[in-house]
Amino acid sequence: MDIIGIGYLGFETTKLDEWREYGPQVMGFGIGNTPESDPDSLYFKMDDRRHRLAFHPGTIDRIAYIGWEARGRLAFNAAVEKFRAAGVDITVGDTELCETRGVKELIRFRDPVGYQHELFYAQKWTPRSFTPGRNHGGFVCDERGVGHVVLITPEYTPELEHFLTGIMGFHWYGSGAGKGKTGFFRSKLNNFTSHDIAYGFGPGRMGVQHVGVFVKSLRDVGETLDIVKARNLQLQMTLGQHTQDPHASFYHFNPSGFAFETITELEPWQGDAFELNPEKLSTWGHEIVGPILGPSVRTPEELLEPAYLARKKSKA
Repeated sequence: MDIIGIGYLGFETTKLDEWREYGPQVMGFGIGNTPESDPDSLYFKMDDRRHRLAFHPGTIDRIAYIGWEARGRLAFNAAVEKFRAAGVDITVGDTELCETRGVKELIRFRDPVGYQHELFYAQKWTPRSFTPGRNHGGFVCDERGVGHVVLITPEYTPELEHFLTGIMGFHWYGSGAGKGKTGFFRSKLNNFTSHDIAYGFGPGRMGVQHVGVFVKSLRDVGETLDIVKARNLQLQMTLGQHTQDPHASFYHFNPSGFAFETITELEPWQGDAFELNPEKLSTWGHEIVGPILGPSVRTPEELLEPAYLARKKSKA
């Protein structure tokens, strides 16, 4: 499938008021226009797209959907046919949902774990419309998307890997240098970074572990880190550089209980001519100073809808 990367992410949260202040003042996100069909939600801009992150009021903090961007209408149509041929249950988004997301068309589907995904094309944008919420050099999005997301899965199965590589056409990058079982994957058209999405095995658990966002300079990383420290926000990992990417980053927890990794590219990614097997997680820094799994990681029974859980159990 000709997928560029993650075009947008949606979350449910019990902490909208905290996000309203934290998003612009800590992360530097811009405030996006709220669609008439979704007046109670909060939308953040990271570039000239209508939005990149959406936070909807909910009874629990959890990821609501992952929006993948197809290159265009022809790529979208081909992907829809491939999902149908593979027997994946898809729902076609109606006019109201497409307008809420600001896209031409979209479909919705779940992965074998139960996470909700969307595939779309042609998200609305306005040139030179991004204004950061504070002094900030900007985010690296544009044709590359939001960044990456790391999810926890209660079962790491061959079915999951086949769904990602065999159906969605993602590249398998590798398992990284972590101690547990993790798989890193990137979309077909991503030649900039090692992964768009990763799944880490956590028995009996699921939820967002972290979201990685790219900023344009080391200064943006450092100034964000200073703000995090000044506000006494919980760090997860200190400033450092992973072995698998020539990037500098640090991790801290946001109001919803998952971590943001704020990243800048020290040099272009080297690609993956062969599968790497890093000796260690990072070449320097990245001292673990907080929990690896934050309060956003819970049981499937807490995060998945009862109706979906019932259907999944009936098929088991």
